[in-house]
Amino acid sequence: MAAARGLRWGLNRAGAWLLPPPAHCARRELHKKVDGTEFQSIYSLDKLYPESRGVDTAWRVPDGAKQANYDIPLDRLTISYCRSSGPGGQNVNKVNSKAEIRFHLATADWIAEPVRQKIAVTHKNKINKSGELILTSERSRYQLRNLADCLQKIRDMIAEASQPAKEPSKEDAALWRIRIENTNRERLRKKRISSAVKTSRRVEVD
Repeated sequence: MAAARGLRWGLNRAGAWLLPPPAHCARRELHKKVDGTEFQSIYSLDKLYPESRGVDTAWRVPDGAKQANYDIPLDRLTISYCRSSGPGGQNVNKVNSKAEIRFHLATADWIAEPVRQKIAVTHKNKINKSGELILTSERSRYQLRNLADCLQKIRDMIAEASQPAKEPSKEDAALWRIRIENTNRERLRKKRISSAVKTSRRVEVD
């Protein structure tokens, strides 16, 4: 009797080993390998950041910014790191994860002159007394990601300043003209009221 039970138990285990794995295994689906490609986990950078594929995408200026035809020259930038107040827990108290980039905007010949002038007007609060444009990032706990974020901010500035000014439509121009007329009319009304108040305060001397 015991021998029969042992034989039955052994056959059951052998059958479990010989059975093929289930077609929809959760763990296998998470780490599925596509034929003809290298193994990549679902947590790989290519899948977490699909728009950042390639080794040079972190430094390249967008195609829309035609005034800047070259990559951002890293040798013309002053890059430094310091302690961060952003995410990272105790890691931010031990690692210089905050990235800072600065460069002299007026002499940045890798940016077209009209684009530099527009950036100087639009982002004047980010320019110090020495004329340096300062950009910082502490969004991530990783130093290189914050550096890439600073470079992305430069590309966004160039792309935004490279866009031509939009011509106002007839409706917008009419609304703008009405607003100006209403503002002038209200200003003149307040001026007349103030003048009348001052006139009433005058004392006539006989």
